[in-house]
Amino acid sequence: MKFKDKIGDELKGAMKARDTGAVAGLRMILAAIQNREIEKRGDLDDDECVRVLSTLAKQRNESIDMYKKGGRDDLVQREAAELALIKSFLPAELSSDELARIVDDAIAESGASGPGDMGKVMKIVTPKTRGRADGKAVSELVKTKLS
Repeated sequence: MKFKDKIGDELKGAMKARDTGAVAGLRMILAAIQNREIEKRGDLDDDECVRVLSTLAKQRNESIDMYKKGGRDDLVQREAAELALIKSFLPAELSSDELARIVDDAIAESGASGPGDMGKVMKIVTPKTRGRADGKAVSELVKTKLS
């Protein structure tokens, strides 16, 4: 079953259950995927859908931080609920040990020897960690290991 179809089925179930929060969140996810399809002028495969969801998750995390600083607990709760819904469709996150192993393998594979080779390593690591680890955390780990 395609990723987009799975989300559509979840939307139908939420509508039948009259879960307004889930319906709104799922419609937002489908709208983001459809917007990306319009930009691309074609259907998205599952990997591209995961990229869209990763972007949505990152936006929700940033919003939560901003709302916490502004003292808007009501908005924090809404964004956290949307983030939980988005994460339910993303692949399981990598543990720090798994991430470190992927980075070490990429460093060995690319023959990187210093900070100047970070781009080579990130080119190998990014496809393996997309949607499963925060890009900023991956970048920091690579930078630390190459220093």
